[in-house]
Amino acid sequence: MTESSEYCIETLDLNLWYGSFQALKHINARIRRGRITSLIGPSGCGKTTLLRCFNRVNERYGNVRTTGDVRVLGQNLYDPQVSLVELRKAVGLVFQRPNPLPISIYENVVFGLRIHRDRSELKRARLDQAVEEALRSVDLWDSLKDRLRDRATGLQLEQQQKLCIARLLPLKPEVILMDEPCSALDTDATRGVEELMVSLAGRYALVVVTHNMAQARRVSDECIFMLMGELVEHSRTEDLFVNPKDPRTAEYIEGRYG
Repeated sequence: MTESSEYCIETLDLNLWYGSFQALKHINARIRRGRITSLIGPSGCGKTTLLRCFNRVNERYGNVRTTGDVRVLGQNLYDPQVSLVELRKAVGLVFQRPNPLPISIYENVVFGLRIHRDRSELKRARLDQAVEEALRSVDLWDSLKDRLRDRATGLQLEQQQKLCIARLLPLKPEVILMDEPCSALDTDATRGVEELMVSLAGRYALVVVTHNMAQARRVSDECIFMLMGELVEHSRTEDLFVNPKDPRTAEYIEGRYG
């Protein structure tokens, strides 16, 4: 799933309900390719729900109803012919807490290839190349190249989170979704993951949910401010923080609520 549009994700009048509770209200957003876009706002504002719309993970929770369109890489995700398998190869997801599989570092990286590729494509040299390329992309190769058979769950948390990102890369995604990827990390580890995010921008579009305003300002090209299920403001990060257009955005940035 790919298209040459400037935007990798577009929503049109998107609404979502969990049972009778409306979590998203008339969301119209356009997310650019190759940029880092942060979703910010107080707890419960709908930012994680919106993120999970982009690869239809919300539907796993049951009792979910949506209206409107979500177009990712040119396709409406709710069209019957859309393959969720292909969608989730093109749109990877990184969770709040690192979740490496309890297997070796090597097998974590090639896990997606083993599931999604024909066995004839999985020659050892091909897998070895994929592991090295992915670990180099997340700045782990030099530290882990002699430990590839070690269990991934024994790594430091920063390394685990970077490995979870590396696990997505052999499938050649175009979008990487991150749901508060640094919330379980200390200050030094957060800095390492933020630096990685910046290095990945350009090759991938990153959409990041964060409660950390300083982080959003440090790493994002654009920010979307949400409040009570509504998209209040979407602009360049510098503009949103320095000259917000909506008074509700200004109040949130100034710490008056949230």
